[in-house]
Amino acid sequence: MLSQPLLDNVDAHSFAESDLAFLLAELDRVEGFFRRRVAQLQAVRPGASGGLIVTDEDVSLLLDARSVADAGQGDSFDTLLAQKRTASTALLLEAPAEPRLAALYRSFELSEFERDAFLICLAPMIELRFERLFGYLQDDITVRRPTVSTLLDLLADTEEARFQALSSFFEQGKLFAQRLLSRVTEPGMRPGLLNQQLMVDESILAWLLGAYQPDPRLETALRYTNPRLDEKDHLLTSEIWPTLADAINGQSVASFHGSDWQVQLSTARRLAVNAEMPLLVLDLAETPSNGDLALLEALRLALRDARMTEALLLIQHWDTLTAQTPGYEQAVHLLFAHPAPVIVSGEKEWYVHGVARSDAILRISFARPSYSQRIAIWSHFVDACDHEFDGGVDVKALASQFTLDSTQIADAVSSARDVAIQRGDTIHQRDLVNAARIHSSPNLAGLARKIEPRYEWTDIVLPEDQRAMLREMIQTVRGRGVVMESWGVGAKLKTSSGVTVLFAGPPGTGKTMSAEVIAGELGLDLYKIDLSVVVSKYIGETEKNLGKIFDEAQSSSAVLFFDEADSIFGKRSEVKDSHDRYANMEISYLLQRMELYDGITILATNLRANMDEAFTRRMQFIVDFPFPDVEERLHIWRTLFPAELPKTGEIDLTLLATRFKLAGGNIRNIIAGAAFLAAADGGAVSMEHLLHSTRRELQKMGRLISDVDLSF
Repeated sequence: MLSQPLLDNVDAHSFAESDLAFLLAELDRVEGFFRRRVAQLQAVRPGASGGLIVTDEDVSLLLDARSVADAGQGDSFDTLLAQKRTASTALLLEAPAEPRLAALYRSFELSEFERDAFLICLAPMIELRFERLFGYLQDDITVRRPTVSTLLDLLADTEEARFQALSSFFEQGKLFAQRLLSRVTEPGMRPGLLNQQLMVDESILAWLLGAYQPDPRLETALRYTNPRLDEKDHLLTSEIWPTLADAINGQSVASFHGSDWQVQLSTARRLAVNAEMPLLVLDLAETPSNGDLALLEALRLALRDARMTEALLLIQHWDTLTAQTPGYEQAVHLLFAHPAPVIVSGEKEWYVHGVARSDAILRISFARPSYSQRIAIWSHFVDACDHEFDGGVDVKALASQFTLDSTQIADAVSSARDVAIQRGDTIHQRDLVNAARIHSSPNLAGLARKIEPRYEWTDIVLPEDQRAMLREMIQTVRGRGVVMESWGVGAKLKTSSGVTVLFAGPPGTGKTMSAEVIAGELGLDLYKIDLSVVVSKYIGETEKNLGKIFDEAQSSSAVLFFDEADSIFGKRSEVKDSHDRYANMEISYLLQRMELYDGITILATNLRANMDEAFTRRMQFIVDFPFPDVEERLHIWRTLFPAELPKTGEIDLTLLATRFKLAGGNIRNIIAGAAFLAAADGGAVSMEHLLHSTRRELQKMGRLISDVDLSF
């Protein structure tokens, strides 16, 4: 019996009169099988009370108060069935559109016997009187669903026909393999085949009555829509559609791969509309991870529903499956056996392993949006936002600065809106920049350390030429969209839009600080990777570690700062053994990934002389960080000395800058050490504290220092 919520979901518009008329006509037709069987039983057990409760008189009333005896025997029943079949056929021919029940027959290619068996199992779910009829026929009023034996009694005229029809009720039979029928089971009980009760899935009944209702176990994983394309769908598919519009025709399976699931979904929506089909989406990430619904069963149900609704099926997160996934081989066979196109989607490209097949796979790669498309996507979501903006939004700057996909852009606009509402203000450009940075952050836990940019241009002490190069790097990032894509430089010169940089100079001369300034100026995340940790003595492990870093960072625009580059670079060694050969391969792999990375990568080295010229030629920018002279050291002392730091007596920063040849990193350590000494003394920082801290810093560096140097 239909549940009330299901009845409430019946769509009066999609459930046409012709659907109802044909369904009732078909039920009336199979009622003839009940009449024939009742007559047979009454002939062999006259006056008996079938099932002890349902009497012959009850049965006559259940069969519309018409005496089954009046129908006669043998040929007259065949005549009755033929008449009812003619009536059903006439309704089908007169219907303005194919009724859903007739479409189900056709879609699943059901034989006449399979149709009748399906209808008989459906009958008690539509009219309760059939439950009592089954109690009578099966001589047990508690058995309210047809058993296999009862179906054979109703539909098979001879013993030979019974044996031939029995195979329809095996698991490999169409009715069960396609999940049109299921067995009514009780915990701990498994009756023999003939005594098994059968029923139609309520999802199928819902569809026949004009509603779509997925299996309850797939309630959040399976979505059915009749897509109507909107501006966003056309926008997101504008670049790939010209090459894809007719590509899927004739292909049984198409594989979408890429990071932007929203573009993949919009493409599937557009394909469905183009083919005049509904769209059914199965998200494997939403299927239960345990319980009684395994991967294979979820796939069978989705394929059944796609066939029943004649929808284009899109299966998301298909790339999470591997050849080791239970049921993987059968799942692949099910895909290729489906009579209509199926789309599987995921981040990674899918290749079938260990499964024989003859059908081809159409593979579609979804690249990240181009610069011009990012501008359009930013504009779309900004215009669609229901919160006010503070002035105009520079979408070109956002598109050039961040290589986000459409999902990340949509999320960034939503996050910026959240911040503005919480602040009680309009949305500012900086809100969008901060949100874009957050949503582009890669998952590099364990492989890199995130650094929050703290320094500004005023903190950097460098010659003007080096400062100019840092500014040029920033300008390169901001202008790469226009130059590489709009002006065609990337396509013509086959040049990557990534920015590769080498910072060379002694420790403490400002390499990390400069990386922070660049990231801060661009509003990007900064990740520091210690190459001495990434490099492994095991062959192939270094490339694997580097691959993880770049794969994770590829979806972001983060600045990657590789420190301790000396651990992997050096004068290219002459290949004398396998170790030398693999060392050079590691270097080549790193440079290749740097050039392909759509962001800024910075290599930091203490000894530029150790770098092979063949490698430095592949860098777009090389910045030398010289050891600071006296004036620069004095500027560093003054810049790093906090204004809030309490001081006592005369602090002679000029003396410190002149007497001690130290880099900025050492000076920072000395000031911090002096502050802790002063705090321990309960007072302010004095010259004595600074000189004592200087002694400790020089000792760490292994440099000798005399008492004269520490006098003032």
